[in-house]
Amino acid sequence: MPEFFRLMVKRPEREPVRFEVEPGVYTIGADEECAICLSHADIEPRHAILTLRPEGCWIEDLDAACGTYLGQRRVRGRAPVGVGDEIGIGPFVITLEPASSETAAAAAVLAPPQPPGKPEPAVGVQVGIREREQKRSIKRQIHRELIERLDLKRLTVSGIDAQELRERAYQTVGKIVAEVRSRLPASISPDALVKEICDEALGLGPLEDLLADPEITEIMVNGPNQVYVEKKGKLVLTDRSFMDDDSVLAVIERIVAPIGRRIDESQPYVDARLPDGSRVNAIIHPLSLVGPCLTIRKFSKTPFTGEDLIRFGTLSPAILEFARVCVRLRKNIIVSGGTGSGKTTLLNVLSSYLPPDERIITIEDAAELQLKQTHVVRLEARPPNIEGKGAITIRDLVRNALRMRPDRIVVGECRGGEALDMLQAMNTGHDGSLTTIHANSPRDVISRLETMVLMSGMDLPVRAIREQIAAAIHLIIHTARMGDGSRKVTRVAEIVGLEGDQITMQDLFEYVQTGVGPDGKITGHFRPTGCVPTFIEEVAAHGLTLNRRIFDPLQR
Repeated sequence: MPEFFRLMVKRPEREPVRFEVEPGVYTIGADEECAICLSHADIEPRHAILTLRPEGCWIEDLDAACGTYLGQRRVRGRAPVGVGDEIGIGPFVITLEPASSETAAAAAVLAPPQPPGKPEPAVGVQVGIREREQKRSIKRQIHRELIERLDLKRLTVSGIDAQELRERAYQTVGKIVAEVRSRLPASISPDALVKEICDEALGLGPLEDLLADPEITEIMVNGPNQVYVEKKGKLVLTDRSFMDDDSVLAVIERIVAPIGRRIDESQPYVDARLPDGSRVNAIIHPLSLVGPCLTIRKFSKTPFTGEDLIRFGTLSPAILEFARVCVRLRKNIIVSGGTGSGKTTLLNVLSSYLPPDERIITIEDAAELQLKQTHVVRLEARPPNIEGKGAITIRDLVRNALRMRPDRIVVGECRGGEALDMLQAMNTGHDGSLTTIHANSPRDVISRLETMVLMSGMDLPVRAIREQIAAAIHLIIHTARMGDGSRKVTRVAEIVGLEGDQITMQDLFEYVQTGVGPDGKITGHFRPTGCVPTFIEEVAAHGLTLNRRIFDPLQR
């Protein structure tokens, strides 16, 4: 099996360029971010994808206007490529040549082959010629040697303690690195190399340090060569990378296997969670054209409190106190907002106000909520098995929860037919329920609920649905992700009732943006609208206290 492939690029009115690349998936296009950059007006920014594997090679056209050709035939979708085949992209021709004997000899030793000289700027080949690719080649060869010497699979199956397995791996990798230390480039730290290889062999590879960084809130892996993180609400490209697609797939398998999930070509995407509750989504070939993609929404080891949200500027003390009283009053509350706007974090805070002497049942796709009460039953939906059977949906769990004598039901997210069962539960004595919904505004929540109720398969008239919504939902707390990356509670709205065929609402609190500071941070303030909730008289009747002055706009 070839360790390297040899490519030749013929350029108009110039000498051909030859270079060697490792097996992998390479984007071709005019964009400088492409692995093989071909600069020409006829070539799309992302024109095609060239896949080089020991078991076979193929070219895939990305619906480029001028097309991709294999010989004289235009490629429609994906086509296999053999040695000597000519791939035509605009005025360029890429040919897969036989690997040289020198290349095969170089690949047999642990020291990587010396990268070829950088080609002329007309063809910017970014693979096999940079320090990162050289380091990746070294890591791959040491990893193979580690597997041969330690037999990781046998040790893992034998039930050896995880700590002992890691210690053995560290010792073995340390010995291998010491043997080739004299041949390592000066820029590569042997100690760092040992840690990186052990992390990839036994842990989550280059993601280990990112997961440990408390400032990072989200990790996005776009194939083996690109890892982004979110810091302080902003996306940052890191210098981390995986050895290849298989390394990313191995990390995904380590995440999904312990919780009974699977990912393969028949089920090419999956939702999962890490042991600390962090949310994970993975999607692989053939749905992802850039390689396996992994998105991790990190959760704080210690859940955020209401005081933390006030300190972050997410909401005001008045909004937090009002929300706490509403939870104690057993009001049904929906937290709405877009992706990454802080819905689950706020739901977690609201859930912390649930009385400790009540039976709480949480229902989620992937268990994320971190409730501290003692009487909590956590339910998690189950995807279908390899035969496509055995799925347990959120709706199934909501209906089952009603038979479990719940005092409170907390649904991680309503996104389908379970909305009807939630509304039914709220209207039949199971008040005080909490859930989240994706929506752009409190008014959009109503439309989304109507749509989701119809998704249940019940052919109900619109007025009947709206009557259910108006009777069931008391409060909508809307969150948003601002331009500077911060999260804010932008609206707190009460559903008042039904007038004619329209659900009436009143805003109680809102966030007013006043400008943008010199540092790019959004400036603004929370303020009450002057409206008082219709259930204000219930507060004292339940033995609770709430200062009415928080609803006075002049008391800001």
